[in-house]
Amino acid sequence: MQRDDLTAAELRVLVAVAGEGSLSGAAVRLDLTQPAVSHALRSAERKIGAVLFRRGRHGARPTAAGETVVGHARRVLAMMDVMRAEAHHADGGQATGTLRVAAFRSAAFHLLPAALVRFGHRHPKVTVDVRIVADLGRGIAGEVLDGHAEIGVLGLPAQVEGLVYGELFDEPYVMAYPAGHPDPRSLPLINWHENCSADTRRWLAGQDWIPAGSMTVRDDGVVVSMVDHGLGVAIVPRLTVAGAPARVSAMDLTGDAPLRRVGYAVTREMAASTLVRDLVAALRATVPRALAAADGRRGPSGHGPRDAR
Repeated sequence: MQRDDLTAAELRVLVAVAGEGSLSGAAVRLDLTQPAVSHALRSAERKIGAVLFRRGRHGARPTAAGETVVGHARRVLAMMDVMRAEAHHADGGQATGTLRVAAFRSAAFHLLPAALVRFGHRHPKVTVDVRIVADLGRGIAGEVLDGHAEIGVLGLPAQVEGLVYGELFDEPYVMAYPAGHPDPRSLPLINWHENCSADTRRWLAGQDWIPAGSMTVRDDGVVVSMVDHGLGVAIVPRLTVAGAPARVSAMDLTGDAPLRRVGYAVTREMAASTLVRDLVAALRATVPRALAAADGRRGPSGHGPRDAR
């Protein structure tokens, strides 16, 4: 029995309609007529056997089935691009195309640049598209599962099933404080919960030496800026203070201080990709240098907060 599979053109229409929120917007994006987009959408729905979009005066919105199908469509189209790129590479040429990466801010700033230099030496014709995504909830893993990225750099453990995860490195949490301050513990705490696991939150809640919080921010770059201006201290992963201004120092936490596990996430079909494997190898090779840069922010004592009196 012959299967009535969706075509690549139909997959692109589904992704475009979801991205633009209307058939007319998808038509402009794909350089097609609106009737052609409408026909492709109806054909896809017939082949799938479900309504994928609710059409109305305000555009087209995916149904629950549509959300699922569009996520798969993005991943299939990405696999087709990777297939083409790696075929060229296997045939003795250079891989081409785009590899999309989602990462939390400090990884994007302090880990990815050097890794991409290494990756670029091996694959000079591959374009890398980097998106900074908050590592909260589905966050980065959700971007990968939904087909917005081929690989995500994120904190582990992640909350999204259906992906392949690998560990890159562990890093300790440190206390960032205004350099030269005689008593950092007298300053208020700047709260920040991105990349903060449940175990870390429990540890923080059990530390009676940590000062009361005065503000909460969502971005660790903002945290560093607040500390730089003397507004408080913050408990952050070590990589966060890499490249921080000179007025920011970092103090090791003593005792059973938590670690942040940093890893990567890919779909099962992308796990064997040469491009993904080479990027993971480049990330692993870059880790020591990135962490060494973060170590350079340590305060002169290098002791834990109980010794900073």
